Amino acid sequence: MRNTPDPLRAAEAKLRAAGAGDAAVNTFLQQLARVQAGERGALPEAELEPVDALPEADALPEPGREEAATLLKEAVVIKLNGGLGTSMGLDGPKSLLPVKGELSFLDVIARQVLHLRERTGARLPLVLMNSFATREPSLAALEAHPALTQDVPRDFLQNKVPKLRADDLMPVDWPANPAMEWAPPGHGDLYPALVASGMLRQLRDAGYRYAFVSNADNLGATMSWRLLGWFAQTGAPFAMEVAARTAADRKGGHLARRRDGSGSLVLRELAQTPEADVPAFQDIARHRYFNTNNLWIDLQALDATLSAAGGVLELPLILNAKTVDPKDEESTPVLQLETAMGAAIDALPGAVAIRVPRNRFGPVKATTDLLNVRSDAYVLGPDSRLALDERRHGVPPVLDLDSKRYKLVGALEERFPQGPPSLVDCRSLTVTGDVRFGAGVVVRGDVVLEGPLEVPDGAVLGDA
Repeated sequence: MRNTPDPLRAAEAKLRAAGAGDAAVNTFLQQLARVQAGERGALPEAELEPVDALPEADALPEPGREEAATLLKEAVVIKLNGGLGTSMGLDGPKSLLPVKGELSFLDVIARQVLHLRERTGARLPLVLMNSFATREPSLAALEAHPALTQDVPRDFLQNKVPKLRADDLMPVDWPANPAMEWAPPGHGDLYPALVASGMLRQLRDAGYRYAFVSNADNLGATMSWRLLGWFAQTGAPFAMEVAARTAADRKGGHLARRRDGSGSLVLRELAQTPEADVPAFQDIARHRYFNTNNLWIDLQALDATLSAAGGVLELPLILNAKTVDPKDEESTPVLQLETAMGAAIDALPGAVAIRVPRNRFGPVKATTDLLNVRSDAYVLGPDSRLALDERRHGVPPVLDLDSKRYKLVGALEERFPQGPPSLVDCRSLTVTGDVRFGAGVVVRGDVVLEGPLEVPDGAVLGDA
């Protein structure tokens, strides 16, 4: 009698052979067992209720300088830095892309941390969660900031997990390109990666208790001693910064409460929403808050929780159905198991959320975002935080660039060879076809351009 393949045993063997640590292995095997038991990661609307009100960051008192300095001595900044920006045509770390003049995302982040150190005297280390692809160039780039010394390592590595055959959940084999047998596990991997890398233990041994975590491409997400003071006072193990949803945020993960009597907060992503519930998911009047992915973590509480559970934090699953070669629809169908780091709000009892102003959320996910932040609509403040110019009154320009011609960074820069136009007085800019901009172009009000077109140097488009 033939032995039935065992997905759990096969997955463990594959992970061990790749050098995965215990926390990463245990986390993936627990997730796979949940899928085998029939879990599909769905969060139906019937199990949730809206969040009506939250504390407001703008209403928080400013902590005293002595109190702030004391808390900052126990604080660390963690930036997720595993992305290559492939959707924008990049083949290196997205964080090394110039974002303001010659300064990259990583340069700006380093300046933010150094500014706070100089102002407060805090140790405040900067720690990157890198991927294998981003580690070497990112650490090399930090050498340009020699003042950024610290008493813990500068980075730790995110894990990789096997793609699973959709038919039998066995790890997929793809001899044509073995690298395609692996997938990133989503940023929920933060927690097992902290344990498996030894970084959590190193931070705790060095006396760090509070971590502020955010994405490297969100330069509005800076360490705030007002929010740090609030978080420390709550005694919560975890806090999520959320902002008011707009029509532009309808597809992003939103905050809700479980309707099971616990009242616990939960993060729901679109991929976890049954098709019939998508209209409710996208109803911004019902579900009013979206996750900025700016998180606060009590490392002492996290350490205790993970130590008691073998390094496993049971997060809601996100199952992505793909093909092993994403560019070949005829290749083997697979499932990729992912989690979101914000989903820890449902896994750590007592977790809380706070509403923050929109200026703490400004990620660069597409070339339209990049053009916006490179323009004069955004400014770098004395603390190196990237924010909208005050004349924008909190509303960014709405850019709609022809995706066939502007989707990739190289194509964008080819059409703006002298840099971005002035957008500080622009409400919207819509471009279709091939339009190339000269130097010193000013865009005001609402402007629609159709190519082929050459916009001359110094042109003033639209009106205020």
